[in-house]
Amino acid sequence: MTKPRPKYLALHEIRLPLAGYASILHRVSGAGLFLMLPLLIWLFQLSLDSTQQGWALFAAITGNWLVKLILLGLIWAFLHHFCMGIRILLIDIHVGVEKPQAHASAITVMAVSLTLTLIFGLKLLGAY
Repeated sequence: MTKPRPKYLALHEIRLPLAGYASILHRVSGAGLFLMLPLLIWLFQLSLDSTQQGWALFAAITGNWLVKLILLGLIWAFLHHFCMGIRILLIDIHVGVEKPQAHASAITVMAVSLTLTLIFGLKLLGAY
């Protein structure tokens, strides 16, 4: 007798390994970077403006705490996406495919991206 299939998928009951969460965050960070690209290009354009008004506008915008929070999120997104991309490239050449190595590399990606985000975040806030 076959077991009946469930009628719904209970997402709160699924237990993903850490590599699964890192993979989901890789997709989320890539989407966030893509969607915030117009803002980043605009801020980059303002930072390159040689007029006093352009630089004053850039300083006023980036001085806002909400913009700093958004930029901190984008810093994390870039660093996580970059580190996870290196992990995926290594997996593509069959390095770290076994379960213990995959778990260790997922921990490394999380630790490195969060540590670098902390360092760059302190620089963003002017404390470092």
